Amino acid sequence: MSHDTMGTLKAVLQHPDDFYPLMKLMMATKQAEKQIPTEPHWGFCYSMLHKVSRSFGLVIQQLGSELRDAVCVFYLLLRALDTVEDDTKIDTMVKIPILMEFHRHIYDPDWNFSCGTKEYRILMDQFHHVSTAFLELNGSYQEAIEDITMKMGAGMAKFICKEEVVSMADYDEYCHYVAGHVGLGLSKLFYASGKEAMFPESTSNSMGLFLQKTNIVRDFLEDINEQPKSRVYWPRQVWSKYASKPEDLKHKENSVKAIQCLNDMITNALIHIEDCLKYLSGIRDPAIFKFCAIPQIMAIGTLTLCYNNIGVFRGVVKLRRGLTAKIIDQTKTMADVYGAFYDFSLSLRSKVNLKDPNAHTTVSRIEIVLKICRDSGTLHKRKSYIADNDSSYGPPLIAFLIVIMAILYAYSQLNKTKVTS
Repeated sequence: MSHDTMGTLKAVLQHPDDFYPLMKLMMATKQAEKQIPTEPHWGFCYSMLHKVSRSFGLVIQQLGSELRDAVCVFYLLLRALDTVEDDTKIDTMVKIPILMEFHRHIYDPDWNFSCGTKEYRILMDQFHHVSTAFLELNGSYQEAIEDITMKMGAGMAKFICKEEVVSMADYDEYCHYVAGHVGLGLSKLFYASGKEAMFPESTSNSMGLFLQKTNIVRDFLEDINEQPKSRVYWPRQVWSKYASKPEDLKHKENSVKAIQCLNDMITNALIHIEDCLKYLSGIRDPAIFKFCAIPQIMAIGTLTLCYNNIGVFRGVVKLRRGLTAKIIDQTKTMADVYGAFYDFSLSLRSKVNLKDPNAHTTVSRIEIVLKICRDSGTLHKRKSYIADNDSSYGPPLIAFLIVIMAILYAYSQLNKTKVTS
């Protein structure tokens, strides 16, 4: 049994209310695998979608068929663009033209560029499948995707030339290019589908920035340890207040300053929440709402987990799988969103050390979020994502549930073996 599976089973023992959402998520994953299209190019796209983002893939598959295909292709194109940007083995003079011309390559089924590792290398090596799928999309979807891909590629190329994120303005600009444009692109796809009105650029941008800044906070250690060349997305304007070099933050003797720097970065990300809640409250289609809301709730949950957590500089910090399953299962309405943001914000506020140099700003931004959630008048409907509900699970029943999960996991692995053999 894998280390991840053992970790999940241990977490279920500690949080038995995770069991039912986890089982629903496992069943939904199996069902999604059965729904993969038979055409080679679409089959590749949806199989790859689940490999590069299992939970995100599940939410995408709940969208209407035409929009689902457009979002799937858009997501894979952006993952491919990210793969080129992130591969530090590619010479800069080779990388920049690829990023600048990527929006043209997507029209060419004969183009590919081998880079990245693991599933991302497969994506790049068989990129013709994604291009073929792209060419089958409605023209309005193609136009929106091309426009955003062009702007993102140009922005990525610009920051590769700069080599360093210096100021907070640089940081916001970089996040706008690589994620704000994703928010803008998705808004254009929703509008093209006829299911949504066109959202303001400012709130669409904030949707992307909140997710991107969360990832940048969480992935500090992975980025700084990247070989052959480290990547630093935390702006010099922030880390230079706490260390001589960004890599100094991962050393144990600098733990106090590292935590202060981490909290500074998280405090900056909180500024986007108000716009995100405004955007989500304007969505009309239930499937699009779920698609947009789940990542935002996972982001506030991740920031809450990372705040004051030295583990960010020691290893991987992420939400437990059972909590992710709960969020996917329970997020259906705006009341659920307000409830989740309220609970996570309360938890985050409880972690703030008033001696932290940014404590006042952090608390002020959290209070704004709490007020918005209270003013919604929906908190009486909320389900708790953090504290387990009073559970009637006794030790024998918990043991039985663990055995069931282990059997189902073994069965799924057996099926995978049969498929690949």
